[in-house]
Amino acid sequence: MRAVRLSVVTAAAAAASLAAVTGCAQKSDAKADDGAIKVVAKDAACEVSKTSFPAGHVKLDVENRGDQVTEVYVLFPDERIVTERENIGPGTKATITAEIKAGDYEIACKPGMKGDGIKQKVTATGKGAAKRSPELDAAVAAYRQYVEAQAEQTLPKVKVFTDAVRAGDVEAAKKAYAESRIGWERTEPVAESFGDIDPKVDVREDGLEAGQDPVKDWTGWHRLEKALWQDKKITDREKQLADLLDKDLADWEKRVGKAEITPTSMANGAKELLDEVATGKVTGEEERYSHTDLVDFKANVEGAQKSFELLKPVAQKNDPKLAAELDKQFAALNTLLDKYRTDKNAYVFTSYEKVGKEQRKELSDGVNALAEPLSKLAAAVAK
Repeated sequence: MRAVRLSVVTAAAAAASLAAVTGCAQKSDAKADDGAIKVVAKDAACEVSKTSFPAGHVKLDVENRGDQVTEVYVLFPDERIVTERENIGPGTKATITAEIKAGDYEIACKPGMKGDGIKQKVTATGKGAAKRSPELDAAVAAYRQYVEAQAEQTLPKVKVFTDAVRAGDVEAAKKAYAESRIGWERTEPVAESFGDIDPKVDVREDGLEAGQDPVKDWTGWHRLEKALWQDKKITDREKQLADLLDKDLADWEKRVGKAEITPTSMANGAKELLDEVATGKVTGEEERYSHTDLVDFKANVEGAQKSFELLKPVAQKNDPKLAAELDKQFAALNTLLDKYRTDKNAYVFTSYEKVGKEQRKELSDGVNALAEPLSKLAAAVAK
């Protein structure tokens, strides 16, 4: 797709103005390109090659030239997420393909993956968005039904967990904790797209923003996880947090039906779920108190596979080798995970603290083998 190119003069003038306000800068590229928006993320800047481009399938070529791991987002004006790519390491590159409707947006780089990020206003021009085939429309409709069903099924499971917390029953709450998270973990990218729900219900203590108080501001599942497994007690504060978790997840359930879902957001969301596994589950950081990481791991993989299965008819037409490789790697990773399933008929897995270093490396290798071809799925369905 051909993108609109800014002139050198216009880019330079915009760079001077925007750098003073946001720390963002623009750079024009005198060489012919493939229509992609070039995004160079640095520790104190976010350089964007174009501020105006045709609506439709948009490609972002991202390069992290900073010293910190970064994230890159395309945001609606109200901070909802159009698309994102997290955990872009220093000196590495990433390509993001997204379906973007005509309108105003922001591209944001988040050095260190915290804070509001360094933002650049951009505009997608034209009459609408990318054209879709009936197969892709069907995939979007089916995925919307899936995420709505996952949210609906999650609420009663969460209530079992929060009822136990309110009753002061530590052991019952521990037993219900991991299962209460399955539907969330399967569909987490949709929840994250709203911007405000994920920090309320799923943030870890080290994920709090600067200035936030862990005692006053930390809420959600992991705050309760710490109370149950580390503190081994339930106080009035935990009971209040149980009420708040119910409230926040009820809000999530009401909003998922209105989420912006596109074929590329499904594909990118699948990759995000694998990134979640690589950076949180394989390392043992996500469930650091309960060690129920493998439950989350399996749910993330299932959510990613659901997106792929719905998109596969189109992916097979456009890139049959990629579709075959994804089938192979999903099967391999699921087989590997099932080695740690202690009940084949239930969501019960080995405690992650019992998974050794070599076994964790094997799991990590399996995730990486799937993540690489999965990163190409959005481009395949956008052809």
